[in-house]
Amino acid sequence: MKGELDEIFECFDKNTIFKDKSLLQSNYQPKDILHRDEQIKQIASILAPILRGERPSNLFLYGKTGTGKTLSIQYVKEELLRRLKKDADFKLNVLYLNCKLKKVSDTEYRILAEFIKMLGGEIPATGLPTQSVYSKFIKIIDSEKQLVVLILDEIDQTVKNISSDFLYNLTRLNSELSQTQICVVGISNNLTFLDELDPRVRSSLSEEEVVFPPYNALQLQEILTRRAQDGFKEDILEEGVIAKCAAFAAREHGDARRALDLLRVAGELAERDSSKKVGVKHIDEANNKIEKDKILDVITSEPKQFQVVLDSIIRLSEKQKEEPIFTGDVYNLYKSICLQNKLETLTQRRVGDIIQEFDMLGIINVRVISKGRGGRMREIKLAISKDILTKAKEIIADSLNYN
Repeated sequence: MKGELDEIFECFDKNTIFKDKSLLQSNYQPKDILHRDEQIKQIASILAPILRGERPSNLFLYGKTGTGKTLSIQYVKEELLRRLKKDADFKLNVLYLNCKLKKVSDTEYRILAEFIKMLGGEIPATGLPTQSVYSKFIKIIDSEKQLVVLILDEIDQTVKNISSDFLYNLTRLNSELSQTQICVVGISNNLTFLDELDPRVRSSLSEEEVVFPPYNALQLQEILTRRAQDGFKEDILEEGVIAKCAAFAAREHGDARRALDLLRVAGELAERDSSKKVGVKHIDEANNKIEKDKILDVITSEPKQFQVVLDSIIRLSEKQKEEPIFTGDVYNLYKSICLQNKLETLTQRRVGDIIQEFDMLGIINVRVISKGRGGRMREIKLAISKDILTKAKEIIADSLNYN
């Protein structure tokens, strides 16, 4: 065994594949963001009044995953901080929070506590009334003259986990401040998110909107080529590798993040099997691996109610084997689990919406069956493999910790 391990470690010590793997990470901030000039100019124009000490309009960025929304706002943020005059009579604070982070952004209390922490304040993880946390937040930001820009990435998660009232409250805080002004920048992958908001929340949140279209295959190839030049060692990628990566990602709604992940994981797989080149076969292997990881990541990051619905589907699938499962069966078991564990019970319509989301994510397959005069029913089948299912059950059990 020792000899085998030595062989593995020596192979990795040689590192014949990567020059700088960090350039292939999706969170890497490049100096130039390709094919997003128009969107960056729009964002800069909207936020430019900050440099004069004026509160800009609230801003909403939306587009599919991996279309450059977060990269673009971070780029503009750095430029604003760089250009702000040293003798300015106000301070600029830009606070970024990913609303999909569990145990940080799943309640109003925790989001405010995280912002307070970013500003150098302290607050207990739980225990205070939410209004007291608001008061603490207002006190800390209004202690000096400043502009505070709150960037809420995946902002739709706050509505899913909390409610749209939280967003409304944030946009209304300016009326309670004497020295400070707040601007909210929301980022969402959900193109219909704004349509689902209460009209008063929408009008106060999205005073300005910037849309990020998907990248096409040629644009993705250019992005990948640029990153690969410094990310991989010379002549490591076989012909057709970047084109195949771009084709896969273009099929996934022009997702540059997925394209970069594919290329990086393909390089890691080539490294593990001691290949001298990254080939097209490594792209196929990487695609299978990422699909598996993506499903598990979705299950991990979803709110508890989603996990209970999925747990109900899994239990029924295992119990009924080949017999069909219908939405009504899932809801009855879901309701029973919620009552047993003293959890809030969602309406049957809301559970139906969650089932539809699982279908869109590829976790289940839903087929509508006509029952004639009896109406139509939705038949549900699990669509994840056994090895993913085992891990999914572990994740759900650990998260829900039923009584």
